[in-house]
Order: sequence, then structure tokens, then C-alpha cells
Amino acid sequence: MVARREISAWRPRIPGVVEVFHAHYTQYAYPMHVHEAWTLLIVDDGAVRYDLDRHEHGTPHGTVSLLPPHVPHNGSPVTEHGFRKRVLYLDGTHLTEDLIGPAVDGPDLVDPALRRRVEQLHTALTRPGDELEAESRLTLIGERLRGHLRPRLIEEPSRRPRPQPLAHRLRELLDARLVEGIALDEAARLVHAHPAHLVRAFSGTFGIAPHQYLMSRRVDRARRLLLDGQPAGEVAATTGFYDQSHLTRHFKRLVGVAPGRYRVSSR
Repeated sequence: MVARREISAWRPRIPGVVEVFHAHYTQYAYPMHVHEAWTLLIVDDGAVRYDLDRHEHGTPHGTVSLLPPHVPHNGSPVTEHGFRKRVLYLDGTHLTEDLIGPAVDGPDLVDPALRRRVEQLHTALTRPGDELEAESRLTLIGERLRGHLRPRLIEEPSRRPRPQPLAHRLRELLDARLVEGIALDEAARLVHAHPAHLVRAFSGTFGIAPHQYLMSRRVDRARRLLLDGQPAGEVAATTGFYDQSHLTRHFKRLVGVAPGRYRVSSR
């Protein structure tokens, strides 16, 4: 089977939505990565399996998946025929950080009404002039998602282990120096830890290596700038990559297509 990578991505003029992403992939698997935004995912054809917080999940027909920000995950097709998906990346307007834990514990929601509303929102987002409809549908989706997650704050204690302070301190450093970067020796000095211990602590806590985390955060930021119309060369410099080829290599690994192709896919 010939590998297929078809995408369409754009930034709508809807508060709360930072990106809309439609894709059809075969023979492609996402490596571990993170997003700054919430990932609201539906699969229209095929199925995806993914790991989130060291637990395996899937997207059977009719499922709505909500992946929280800052938590590493991957993704791969269940069969050789791949999958067709639609994704909304949402900021914290409708979903607050206290819901991250409940979302980690149960990211796949079997809720036909929610699924229908997400599909209706995607349709509205493809039609210029229907912004009020899109905003209204997003508001109702946010309400329904909170209805799923908030009871878990009381009823279901999170499965996640106690946070590792050392790992979180390194993540704060990486976030603070997203563009300029930081050497491992310097980070180790700042948090008073041996470099090897620091890497093990970070990887063990978050399920992703420090360099993978940094590059996926940079790619995440590059996506937004590309959809804003910035040339790939400028985006590479703005987001901390050595040059455009450096951006292209990591972008293709995490998104499946080159930055230039991603940019022209925007509406």
C-alpha cells in the first residue's frame, strides 16, 4: 500500500480554538510528543492506538478522545489502512488545568451526543460566516466535557504517581528557555542534580526524554506561526531551531509532512 499523508490545517477566528487539523494517514506513527493545548480528537475512518501516561488507549468508532496539555502521547494506526481524523486544539477557555488529571485517567469518551456536537462544530468551522454557530457549539461541547471530567475530581483519584520535583523543575527550565534552549550541564547545576539522574528523573516521570519534550514544544509553536502565514525560514529562527532544515526534520517526524506543505494546507 502506498503511504498516504493528506492534511488540512487552519486557525479559525473562534475564541478557544487555536487550530483545526484534518488528516488522513497510512503507514505513519506519531512519536511521543506534547501539546500546549487540549487535543479533542475524533476518528472518522479506521482507528488509532496511543499511549498516554503509560496506559494504552484506542479510538473505536464513535469515541471522542480528549488528550490533556503537557502530557506526552503518541499514536499509530491499528491497521495498514491507516486512519482519517479530525482534531481541534483548544486553549484553556473551556477546560481548566484542574481537569488534566481526570482527562489522563479517562481520555476516551463514549458519548453519542458529544460526538455529534463535535462533528457539527467541524462542519461549522469549514463555513465562513458561521462563526456564531461555531462559538455556540463549542460552548456546549465545553459544558459537556466538563460534565464528564469534574465528577472524577472527587470520585476517581488519579492513577498517576506522585510528581517528581526534580523532573518538574527541569520541565520549568525547558519551558522558560523554549527558544534559546539550555545545556544539560547547566540545567543540572541549576537544579543541583547529576545530569544522568536528571535525564532519568524526567524520562521516568513524563515518559519522554528532555530533548524530545523540547523539540515537540517547538514544533507545536511552529505550527501556529506557519498557519499565521510566516515563512518556514522565519519560523525556524523564531522557535529555536538551528535552521530551516532542522525544523523540517523534526516537523516531518512529529506532524508527518514538511512545514511548507503544512503552511499551504491552511485555509
